[in-house]
Amino acid sequence: MRYIWLIPLLPGIGAALNGLVGIRAFSKQAAGLVACATMTLALGLSVVAFWQLLGLPAEARFYDVNVAEWIPAIPLGMHDGLIGRFHVPWGFRLDPLSGMMLLVVTGVGTLIHVYSTAYMAEEPRGGVARFFCYLNLFCFFMLMLVLGNNFLVMFVGWEGVGLCSYLLIGYWYEKKSAADAGKKAFITNRIGDWGFILGVFLIYYTFGTLDFRAVQDAAALMPVETMQFGVLSAIALLLFIGATGKSAQIPLFVWLPDAMEGPTPVSALIHAATMVTAGVYMVGRNAVLFSHAPMVMEVVAIVGVLTALMAASIGLVQYDIKRVLAYSTVSQLGYMFTAMGVGAFSAGAFHLMTHAFFKALLFLGSGSVIHAMAGEQDMRRMGGLKKYLPVTFMTMMIGTLAIAGIPPLSGFFSKDEILYRAFEHNTLIWALAVVTAMMTAFYMFRLMSMTFLGGYRGPAWEAAGHGHGGDSGAAAAHPGSHDDHAGHAATGHGGHGPWHGPHESPTPMTFPLMALAVGAMVAGLVGIPAAVGGGNAIEHFLEPSFTASTAHQAAAEAAEPAAAQAEAAPEDNAEHASVNIERALMLFSVVIAVIGILLARKFYITSPEVSERLAEQWAGAHRTLSHKYYVDELYNATVVAGTMAGGRGLWGFDRHVVDGGVNGTGWLTLVSSWLSGLTDRYVVDGAVNLVGWTTEESSYWFRRLQTGLVQNYALLMVFGIFAFVGVYLILRSL
Repeated sequence: MRYIWLIPLLPGIGAALNGLVGIRAFSKQAAGLVACATMTLALGLSVVAFWQLLGLPAEARFYDVNVAEWIPAIPLGMHDGLIGRFHVPWGFRLDPLSGMMLLVVTGVGTLIHVYSTAYMAEEPRGGVARFFCYLNLFCFFMLMLVLGNNFLVMFVGWEGVGLCSYLLIGYWYEKKSAADAGKKAFITNRIGDWGFILGVFLIYYTFGTLDFRAVQDAAALMPVETMQFGVLSAIALLLFIGATGKSAQIPLFVWLPDAMEGPTPVSALIHAATMVTAGVYMVGRNAVLFSHAPMVMEVVAIVGVLTALMAASIGLVQYDIKRVLAYSTVSQLGYMFTAMGVGAFSAGAFHLMTHAFFKALLFLGSGSVIHAMAGEQDMRRMGGLKKYLPVTFMTMMIGTLAIAGIPPLSGFFSKDEILYRAFEHNTLIWALAVVTAMMTAFYMFRLMSMTFLGGYRGPAWEAAGHGHGGDSGAAAAHPGSHDDHAGHAATGHGGHGPWHGPHESPTPMTFPLMALAVGAMVAGLVGIPAAVGGGNAIEHFLEPSFTASTAHQAAAEAAEPAAAQAEAAPEDNAEHASVNIERALMLFSVVIAVIGILLARKFYITSPEVSERLAEQWAGAHRTLSHKYYVDELYNATVVAGTMAGGRGLWGFDRHVVDGGVNGTGWLTLVSSWLSGLTDRYVVDGAVNLVGWTTEESSYWFRRLQTGLVQNYALLMVFGIFAFVGVYLILRSL
C-alpha cells in the first residue's frame, strides 16, 4: 500500500510516452502495447493494494500516503474570525470506497484498452498513438480523483477527466458533430464545476481544512440541519451541483447523449464505467456532510429519480444503438443518486460497481455491432445479427439481463437494494423507480430485438461476392439513419476498410466482452441481502468510508440529547423492514422486469405492427420523447440564444459605446489638432510674420533716410522744427 502513488503514475507515464514520442515514432502496435502495459501494471498494483487492505481490521482499513508538500501552510481567514493554516499536501488515501473504485477503473480500463487495439486498428498511426495518449491520460486523472485524500487533489482529477472527456469525444475533430459534442460536454461540465469549487471554498471557510477525513469528523460533531438550511446544507447543495454536471443529472444531463460522437471505447470507459460516476463517488465520499443536510438529501433523491425516469422514457424511442445506451447510463446514474439521497450510500456505490461491468459490456458490445456493420448505428438497419455475431449476442444478452435486474445477475442485487431502501424512505420515489425499472427492461430488450433478432434489415452485400444479403432497399426505408453512415456498405466507421457483410469481431474485442460478461454475472454476489440468505458483505465493507472516525462518531452520539437517542431506537428498527416485505419487493421488481421484456418481445418480434400503431396513436408523446422533451431546444432558445444575444449586445456596446467613445475622442483630437494647426498657422504664425513684414517694409523707407550726409540730416532737422512750430502755432490759434 506504500506504493499506491504508482497506480496513477503508470498510466500517466504511458500518456507521456505516447503523446511525446509515440505520435511521431511508435507503430500502432507499439502505441497500444505501451498503453495496455501501463494499465495492466496499474491493475496489478491495485489488486495487491486491495488485498492488503482486506487484511486489515475493519475499523483500520485506511492508509494515507503524502507524496509531496503541494501548498505550504499559509494564513487564511475562517468564518469565526480566526486565521487558519491553509495547508494542502499531495496525498492519497486507500480505504474501502477508493479501493473498490481502483479495481473498477483499472480493471474495466485495462479491458477497454485491449479492446481499443483492435477497434482503432484502421486509424492512422499517429491517430492511434494520440488516442491511447488521451485514454491513458484519462485513467491517470481518474485514479487521481478516486485516490486523492483532500478536495483539491480530487479537484485536479475532476478537472483532468473533464479535459480528457473533451479530447476523447472530439477525437474525430474534423467531424463537426464530434467537435460540437466535445465543446458541449466541456462547457456543461464547467457549470457544475462552478458549484463544486464554491463548495470547496465554503468547506475551508467553515472547517479550516480540506482533508476528507478531517471534514467528515468535524461535520459529525455538528447538529443535523433538520429545521434550517444552514452552512452544511449550503456546502452539500454546492457539491451536488458539481455532481449533476459530471454525472449528467437534471438539468445538466444534455451533454452525455451527444458524447456518443466519440469512439465507442470512449463511451464505454468515460461515459459508462468511470467518469460519469465521479459525481456519485464524490457524494459518497462526503456522506457525513450530506447526512447532516436532510433537505439536500431530499433534493438529491428527487433529482435522481426524476432523471432516471426522464432518461428511461427517452430511451424508449431512440434508434441509435449508442444513444439508447447513453440514456440508459443517465437513467442508471439517476438510480445511484436516488440511493445516495435516501441514505443508502453503500447501495449506490454497489450499483456503481455492478453498472461499470454491465454497461461497459453493453457499450463495447454495441461497438462490436458497429464494427460488424461497418459503422452503422441505426437499429432499424440491423436485425438478425445473432447468427453473424454469436459471442457479441451472448455477452450483450448477459449485460441486458443484468441491467434489467434479472436474478442472479449483478444488476438484480444492486438495483433491488436501491428499490428496497427507496421503499423504506418514500413510497412515491420507490414507485417512480419501479416504473423506471420496467422501462429499462423494455428499451434494453427492444435494443436486443431490433439488433439481433428477427429478420435482417440491413443492406445487401452481394457485391462483395458472398451471396448473402438482406433488403437492399432498407436504407431508403429508414431516412432517420445517420448521414455519416450512408455509404457504410463501402467503407467502415473510422476507416475499417471494405465491408463484406456482418461478421464477428476479432479476439482483442471479444475477449473483453467475455471478461466483462463474467463480471456482470458474479459481481453482485458480494451484495446478496440477508433476505435471500446473504450477508450483504459489500455494505459492511464500505460502511467505514461513509461514517466519521470511531472516536468522533462516539462523541457525536454522546452529544445528542437523551430524548433524541431514545427516539433513535424506534427509527433504527423502522429502517429494517420485515424479510417478507423485502422478498415481496424483490419478486415484484422481477415481475416488472419480465413484463418489460415481454412487452418488448411483442412490440418488436411477434407483432411489430403494434409499436408502429401506438407510435401513430400517440404521435404527440412519441414526438416529445423523440425530441428528448425538447430540452435541447429549450436551452437553445433560452440559454444559448440568450448568451449569444448577450454577446451580440456586449459586442454592440463595445463597438458603439466603448469603441465609439475611443473613436470619438480620437476624432475630436484630430479636429482640435486641425483647428490648432490653423490657429498656429494663420494667427500665431501670421502675427509673427506680420510683425516681421511690417518691420521689413518700414525698414525700407527708414533706410532711405539714412544717407550718411550731414547736410541731409540738417535739412530734416529744419523741416522738423518748422513742422513742430507750425503745429504749435495752429493749436495755439485754436
